[in-house]
Amino acid sequence: MNIDMSYTTKVAKLNDEFRKSGFGMTLTQGVQALEDLSGLLWAVQNYNRFTEDNDPYHEHDFGTIEWYGEKVFFKIDYYDQKLEYGEEPLSPNCKRVMTIMLANEY
Repeated sequence: MNIDMSYTTKVAKLNDEFRKSGFGMTLTQGVQALEDLSGLLWAVQNYNRFTEDNDPYHEHDFGTIEWYGEKVFFKIDYYDQKLEYGEEPLSPNCKRVMTIMLANEY
């Protein structure tokens, strides 16, 4: 069976798989100092509260979590294999990087 998914659906699927893998995460200093860091990383990996407000393009590349009184953002960006330039999210050469930061570090 051949399923034809839209561009954004394909990007969202790849982003969800990447986020759930737990690889490629960059944590800011503020996030590293938070209580129960492993719990926060689990919450990011299992995040599924995408809305029009936090995901207007439906690509699942951004989310917000309240963590011990702190607002935390995660953002997925797309780079080439050398992490020098931006890359098309569906390109086989795309390397995803997720930054997890405090809202006030954005």
